[in-house]
Amino acid sequence: MKKAIIIGATSGIGQEVAKIFLQKGWRIGVAGRRQSALDTFKTIAPDQIETEAFDITKEDAPEKLQCLINKVGGMDIFLLSSGIGYQNPTLNPEIELSTVCTNVEGFTRMIIAAFTYFRQQGSGNLAIISSIAGTKGLGVAPAYSATKRYQNTYIDALEQLANLQKLNIYFTDIRPGFVATDLLNDGKKYPLLMKANKVGEHIVKAIINKKRVVIIDWKYAIIVFFWRMIPRRIWKCLPVKTR
Repeated sequence: MKKAIIIGATSGIGQEVAKIFLQKGWRIGVAGRRQSALDTFKTIAPDQIETEAFDITKEDAPEKLQCLINKVGGMDIFLLSSGIGYQNPTLNPEIELSTVCTNVEGFTRMIIAAFTYFRQQGSGNLAIISSIAGTKGLGVAPAYSATKRYQNTYIDALEQLANLQKLNIYFTDIRPGFVATDLLNDGKKYPLLMKANKVGEHIVKAIINKKRVVIIDWKYAIIVFFWRMIPRRIWKCLPVKTR
């Protein structure tokens, strides 16, 4: 039986991805900060699901990840779905630094742990959920945009490192647009809002097919294609808002 580990599967996109892997007959390990949510999720398929509660911003997270891998009996796919993001045009320092702590420090800690495991194993598929926000700096969400760009670049670097070390590790960088999850449950109106279950289907397909970079969905792919061509002098003047 194939095995997948999903970090950040107590709600939202991560949980939808976990459900799809279960339907496909995979054995999965799910992690999140809330033990009660993990216990509830495990009742869906007790024989296929293992859980471990931990916070990726804590130093013991890699040890907890290894415990989860041991419970599952191995790891073929690793998906990091944990992340936070806020609009912060007033540049509240606490919001910006909290975003960096999770999306950069926590992200790096978990990706190193997964990469190290796959290097020792000799193979694996390492996937992350970043965002289209990493392709351009969004003035209403500076730290979120910057941390997602970091994630994109870090995976680029690890792909090159794996090639240099002749490792059979595949990388998948998933970049969705706005998804209807608790992260966006702030009362604001977001354009082209996608359903989490549909996004989950795209993600599982991309990971299994070992796609390198996937923008979800096609409408956002078109948007990203064109906004990458916008000159900086014009981009800085655009009133990018979500409502």
